[in-house]
Order: sequence, then structure tokens, then C-alpha cells
Amino acid sequence: MASSSRNNKKYDVFVSFRGEDTRDNFSSHLYSALSRQNIQTFIDDQLNRGDEISESLVNAIEASAISVIVFSEGYASSRWCLDELVKILECKKEYAQIVIPVFYRVDPSDVRNQTGSFGNSFSKLEERFKENSKKLQTWRNALKEAATLSGFPSPNIRLESKLINEIANHILKRLLDQVFWPNYNKNQLVGVESRVEEIESLLGAQSKDVYALGIWGIGGIGKTTIARATFDKISSDFEGSCFLENVREESQKPGGLTCLRKKLLSNLFKDENVIPGIDLNFRRLSRMKVLIVFDDVTCFSQLESIIGSLNCLTPVSRIIITTRNKQVLRNWGVRKIYEMEALEYHHALELFSRHAFKQNHPEVGYEKFSSKVMKYAQGVPLALKVLGCFLYEREKEVWESAINKLQRILHPSILEVLKISYDSLDDKEKNIFLDVACFFQGEDVNLVMKFHNASGFYPEIGISVLVDKSLIAIGSYNKIRMHDLLQELGREIVRQESINPGNRSRLWHHEDIYEVLTYNTGTEKIEGICLDMSKVKELRLNPNTFTKMPKLRFLKFYSSLFNGENKCKISYLQDPRFAEVKYLHWHGYPLKSLPSNLSAEKLMLLEVPDSDIERLWDCVKHYSKLNQIIHAACHKLIAKIPNPTLMPRLNKLVTLNLRGSKSLKTLPSGIFNLEFLTKLDLSGCSKLKRLPEISSGNISWLFFRGTAIEELPSSIERLLRLGYLDLSDCKRLKSLPSSLCRLKSLGVLNLCGCSNLQRLPECLGQLSYPIILNLAKTNIERIPESIIQLFVSGYLLLSYGGRFEFVQKPSFLERGCLALQPFIGIVEDTLRIQHTNHTPANRWQEIWQERGFSMGKGHIVLPGNEIPKWFEFQSVGSFITLEMPADFFNNSRVQGIAFSAILAFSDRHVDCGRWFSFSCELKVKTTKDCGTHDTRLFQSRVNYVESDHLHLGHYQFCEEDFNGFWKCNCIPEAVHFNVFPPLECQCCGVKKCGIHLLHPPDPTSMEDPSTCFNCNEED
Repeated sequence: MASSSRNNKKYDVFVSFRGEDTRDNFSSHLYSALSRQNIQTFIDDQLNRGDEISESLVNAIEASAISVIVFSEGYASSRWCLDELVKILECKKEYAQIVIPVFYRVDPSDVRNQTGSFGNSFSKLEERFKENSKKLQTWRNALKEAATLSGFPSPNIRLESKLINEIANHILKRLLDQVFWPNYNKNQLVGVESRVEEIESLLGAQSKDVYALGIWGIGGIGKTTIARATFDKISSDFEGSCFLENVREESQKPGGLTCLRKKLLSNLFKDENVIPGIDLNFRRLSRMKVLIVFDDVTCFSQLESIIGSLNCLTPVSRIIITTRNKQVLRNWGVRKIYEMEALEYHHALELFSRHAFKQNHPEVGYEKFSSKVMKYAQGVPLALKVLGCFLYEREKEVWESAINKLQRILHPSILEVLKISYDSLDDKEKNIFLDVACFFQGEDVNLVMKFHNASGFYPEIGISVLVDKSLIAIGSYNKIRMHDLLQELGREIVRQESINPGNRSRLWHHEDIYEVLTYNTGTEKIEGICLDMSKVKELRLNPNTFTKMPKLRFLKFYSSLFNGENKCKISYLQDPRFAEVKYLHWHGYPLKSLPSNLSAEKLMLLEVPDSDIERLWDCVKHYSKLNQIIHAACHKLIAKIPNPTLMPRLNKLVTLNLRGSKSLKTLPSGIFNLEFLTKLDLSGCSKLKRLPEISSGNISWLFFRGTAIEELPSSIERLLRLGYLDLSDCKRLKSLPSSLCRLKSLGVLNLCGCSNLQRLPECLGQLSYPIILNLAKTNIERIPESIIQLFVSGYLLLSYGGRFEFVQKPSFLERGCLALQPFIGIVEDTLRIQHTNHTPANRWQEIWQERGFSMGKGHIVLPGNEIPKWFEFQSVGSFITLEMPADFFNNSRVQGIAFSAILAFSDRHVDCGRWFSFSCELKVKTTKDCGTHDTRLFQSRVNYVESDHLHLGHYQFCEEDFNGFWKCNCIPEAVHFNVFPPLECQCCGVKKCGIHLLHPPDPTSMEDPSTCFNCNEED
């Protein structure tokens, strides 16, 4: 019978013993030790019995998860003991009961063979039952079988108390591993097992130092759950253990810290009468191996008051601290920090379904609603549980209404938990948090810093605090990231300021803004407005609209339409009053000149794209803190940019965007010399024919798309920090200077649509930085062989069109590793001929992220909807399981894995500018002693594309993979390959996947290693 049948046992342990030998000593002490561990134990205290063991004893044996057999010298002289033994072994066979023999002052071989003093006892029983040979043989077989089981011998020189403690701890561990843990994981948690294994690994069981581990993350992300699961699993390995829950909440009560200290010591010493604060307690701790979890710690003083420092603990002790504040961990010297991440989509859906449907998946007809909840909750367990319980057994109409309501109002139970972190901030930090939640999600952190510096909010420390408290994160490309639920928290806090939008500090919803501006209900409370003009058709502004908002710091009128088109008509004739504005973005600004009272000392960003402004430079030359100017598509703007040397106050300018200014003909030579200028966008300046000579500069981004440039100056090599050069649709561009190859930081070169460009510099391979090269719609017919150097050195994204070829096959492709020949073939074929069909989707997204083919890992992406045939294991969907021979890894018959997946977007209305992350994972399931080991093959980003795309990658195994799987000589049972589509984009799915085993060539073997495997597919 399956081991899961033990989950509902009445007793944890049944103890079988010979009363006359051990009732008053060993067995009673063992019972006490088990009781102290809260292990429910059955022990028979009856002194007299009948001829047969009672039915109650039989039931007790069957109702126990573990049986402990205490073999003593007189054990075999009792027919009742031997009948118990027979019954126990029957339960072992029928119910998979765990049996643990203890050889109390007897030798296991004497028990097995019925010899020595133990055999003498059995001889007395043989004499009594010599007429019942069948019964005797049953007992002999039982003794022989039990004596061969792994157990605990007790030599005379061994301390009995130490033996009893070892037995009790071993039993507790077996209960946790074999009974409690599977049931705990199955019924209580989702996606927890692999995380607990990670934490166990981080705790460093072999380390001899006091090891403190922090578990850090936002509220509701599951920190306490994972800490509790880890504690429950490993606490039996320690002499003392304590889980201190809700430290933040308990410490706020009168005498709370003293109570927590007493609870800690009482649990560790198993003594309710312990007196906290006595030095003796901490001297005792210094001699114990203990496990302590401090849950929900908010400040260093809490830890200091409860336990002092790590110095009072023995080197083999372990500490776990859960917190929302990373600074707490730093202050206590915690260097190992486990950052809690959101649940992956399939785990999130399962957790939600358990609460919403009382099963592991959504009910038929509720899939679409469940998907919307997944998008809202973003993998936060608290939100998934709360919303699941809230929606349980409600009709579809109610689901739809509730989900729509969640878009405007955060659920109170979620709000309560998340708001704890917000309440711990000071006023300046709260303002930064609310600004990010309402206006700055996804913006560059440097821009956010400058805005809040101009606002007087000390963002250097403020943003650091928000990061430490998991309220924001700094993501890829230095962008501010905030979890969707935290963004909703910030916006809900603002909504609760007043029922009247005009009395709120920040406005971002188009309906609220339309009401305030149309009916002129704004007040001095308003500090920021962010309006998506694509959501409204017309706005009529009152002459004193902005005069009523004297504290306005932030104003952004923008269009979210992909082409940036602004269909909103704004009627406004009066010079607006913007005395306190630091950030001004007004798409289609209706006046011919800038507001007259913009503060020269406060304005740090000015963006008025597609506006009617005619005079710009006479105004902005006075703005000393201005670091970004965007006047894209301002067709009436004067044609000449004045020399920057005549505008010294603009030296802090970081971004200059004059995209679409069709009157612009020339650039002043000093434009590249502005000290802080890093981004210059002149795309669409169709009369710009040439660039000035360059003496120096710090520019990183240059955009010349659609200009009339015919050539680049050779002095472009002096832009040492240039990383992005866009020359797309420069139809007059005929050649590139060889000096371009000396730009060591160049990462992107976009030549798409340069129809007169016929050749590339031969030295292109000298570029040392990972390169993205777009050659689509050019007339290039020949690719320099040196480009392969880019391919080998790291990372090449190549988009191309027309026809081109190598003069000769690069030698690199000829000497490739045998195991990777399929990859090299695909690379070669793709490089030689393929067409883009004039869509940016058909480009390589990534190629090899580590150096070389034959080591590390790599990944390429290209258009396609079929897995290559050489992938011997393929499946529809995102999951493959391989059953494998036990010695496969140990014999080095596989060195790595090639993987593939077809990703597709089902929703054609996805924001084309967004990027989504997805990952592939390999999991090795082993024998029960080793559990499951996994490793992430890669994690990458993909943006929306219309056609299906094939992702190909390879990964070479190393000793660190699978949490040291290779080092522990585990026996593998199966390999699971899983592709996880983007959690934040439910319209992106995995159509097919495949894996191919990479193995060293063996010229002496004709066997195909793939024949050793069986493949199981799952959709």
C-alpha cells in the first residue's frame, strides 16, 4: 500500500519491548524522550497478558507510522513480544510501516541467528512450543528479518542517554521526511519543496560557523511559509529549536520583547520556568546546537533585545530571519540573503485553484477569469489565497464584477498586509513611494532621482530604503520596478485621501483627471497629474486651471498609442502658471512659447513633442538644472541649434531629442562636448546631411534614423562610450568608416533600410563588445568572415535580408565539437541564407551568452514553428519527462543538454514595446534519499512578435548543478524538462518543446545513447 496511507495514523510510534527487561529503565526513558518531542507514542504498560496479543495491541500496531522494537536479552522468551514482532513486519510489508530495531545490550547477529544469551531465551520458548513447528519457524523468520534492518546497537560502553536522544531525533526526522513532510507539502503548500531545498543548501549543513540566513521580500510573498516549512523539516537535527512568530507585532505589546526572549529560551531549553535575562542561559546556549527562526523582524533592536548577538551561539547553530527590510540583515551581519520571488505561473494557478475551486485547476468555464486573477496577483501567495477564498462558489457574473473592481480598489485583506511596509516609512520616503506608484513605474532610476532631488525628498537614501524594504527594485537597464500589487497599494492610499479627486495629491486615471480639469475642481492638494490623452477625445481647460494647483510638481500629458499619435484636442489659450513644476511633458503643447514662469532653478525635464513651439533656445538657456529636452516632431522649431558654448547653463543636459524636426540642417561642433549629454536623437531630421567632426564626448546613444546623412566622420571613434548607433533608413548612406570598428563599447548597430549600403568594414570582427547587428533591407551581398569572431566571442544578434554569403566556410564551423554539430549546422545555414519578410520579428534575439560552443551555455532565436528533427525527444506543450538508466550520469554518458521551444503570442494586441521574461528548467528526480534536484538552464527576455519563434539553446553540466547532485552519488530516476512562459504575459504560450542529449563521441560504440531513454509527453 502507498506510504500516503500513513498520513492519518493515530500514533506516531509503537514501542515493542520485554517489560521485565526494560520497562523501568530504557523503554520508559525512550518514551519520555519521544514525548518531549511531541511524538505520539503507544507503549503497553500491562504486566499480565493472555495467551494471545490483544486486539487493542494489534490495532495500535496498525495505527502507528513507526514501530520501534527494543531487542533485549529476554525479548525472545516472550511469545507476546514475538507475536508483536510478526504483526509489525506484516504492517511493514502491507502498509510500508517504518521499522526501527534497537539492540539493547544484545548483538544483532545473536538476534538474527538466535545464538548467545538471546538464543538461550529463545530456546526456552522452543521447548514450550516444540509441538508447533510452524509457529516457531514464523518467529525465527521474523527475528532474522528484523535483525537485518538498519537500527541502533547499544554496546555496554555507550551512554544510554545519548543513545536515547539519537533514537528520538532519528524518529522525529523519519516522521518529518516520510509522514509529515509529504502530507504538509501536499495539503498546505504549493511550489515550496524546491525553495526549501535551496534554503537548506544556503544554510550550509557542513559549515562550522554560526550561520545566519535572511529571507527577504515583500509582504505576502511567502517568507514565513517557507521559513516554517524549512524549520519543520530540519529542526529535528538540532538539540533545541524555536520559531518566534510575528516578532514585529509581538514586540509592540507591553513587555513584548521580554516575552519573546522567555519564549525563545523556554523552547530551546524545553523548560517553561526559565528566567529570561540570566547570563547562565546564554552560557548554556553557547554549548547547544540550536535552530532559531525570527519571523517578521522590522528593526535591528528587536534581535538585539531578544538574543544579543550571534556570538552567544555555538558554531553549528543556525539562524533564519524573515524580514521586509534588508538593512536589518546587514546590521546583524547576515551576508547570505534569500530573496523570495513570486510563484511561477503553474504553481500560482494551482494555489489559487485550491482556494477558489477546492481542486488543483480551474473549473471549466472559469479559465479566462482565473487567468485575469493570475495577472492581477502576479504570483503573490497572499493575494492568490485571499482572492481564491473571496471568489469561492460565486457565479461567473460575480467573478467578472469582482475582477473589474480590483482594477480600482485593492482588497482590504491584501491592503492591510502590504501597508505595513508603507507605514514604516518617513514622510519623504512615502512621497517617493507614492510618486513611483502613480507616475514612475518602469522609468529610469536616474531620472527619478533627479526629479525627487528637485522636490527636496533626498532620493539617494529614500530610494535605497525603498529597495531594502522590497517596495521597489532596480531592474534591467536601470529601470524602477514595482510589483503590481504594491503599485495598487500606493494608488489606493492616494484614493483614500479624499472621495473628491480634486482633493487628492496625485491623479493618474483619465476619468478622474477629465473630471478635475473639465469642471475646474483642482485644489492646492494636487502635486502630480499623469494623463494618457489617448483615453479622452477633448479637453477644455479653464484659464485658471493650473493657478488653482500651486503645489503641482509633475505634469505629464502623453499618448500611449504605439505610433504616439495624439487625438486629444486641448483648448487652452492662456500662459499656464507652473512655478513649482519640475517635470513637464506635454505632447502637443498648444502654445507657441513655453510657460513664462517656469522656474529656472527647479525645472529638470522639459518634453513638448509634436507641439507648436517656435522659440525654444531663448528660454531654455536659463534653466540650470535642466537635464532632458525632448522637442520631437516640432516642425515649426527654428532650423539651427546654437553652439552649446554660448549656453553654459545647459551643461547638465543629459538627453536632447529633436526627432522629426524637419527644418534642422546642421549640428554645431560643440554638441558632442556637453559633459553630461549621453543621448542624442535626431531621427527624422530629413534635411540633416552631415555630422561635424568629433573631438570627444560621453554620448552612449545616437539616433540618426531617416536622416540624409551620407557618411560618418572617421572621428566617431572618439565617442568611446557609444553603445547604440541607429542609422536605419539612412538611404543616402553608402559606406561606414573603418574607425567604427574601434568603438569597443558598441553593442547595437542598426543599418536596417540603408538601401545604398553595399559593404561592411572588413575589420568588423574587432568589435569586442557583444553586438546586435541589423542588416535587413540593405544591399549588402557579402558578410566579412571576421564577423564570426563576434559569434565566437560571446553574443551576436543578426537580422538580415536579401542574399549574402561567406567567401569561404569559416574554419571555426569546421572544427566544432561533435556534440554541437547540429547547432553549428543551423547557425551556418541560417547565416548563409534567410529572409526577414520586412518584419522586426525575424531577427536573432540572442546567441551564446558564454564564450565558445563547447562549454557553458548558449541560446539563439529565429523564426520557425517546428522543432528541428535532430531533437530526439519532442513534445507538444511545455513539458517532457525522460526515464533514464541509473548509471547514466555516473558513467559520463551525457555532458549536457540541448533544448528547444516554440513560443507564440496568441493576443495580437500586446504592447509591442514590452519585453517578457521566460525560462527553461531541468529537474532530476532521484531516489527517495536524495529527493529532487533542479537547475535553471537559462532565463531570457523576449518581446512580442507576430510569428512563432524557435528558441534553441545548449547547456553543459557542471558540479554545482542540481545542488551538488553529482557529488552525492544519487541514483536518478527521471529527468523533467519544463519551459515556463512569461508570467506577466498570459497570451504567450509554449506550443512545442524538445531536448537533445549532448554526449562525448565514442568511436568504439555504435549504440545511440538516446535508446537508453524512454520519453513521456505532457501537454
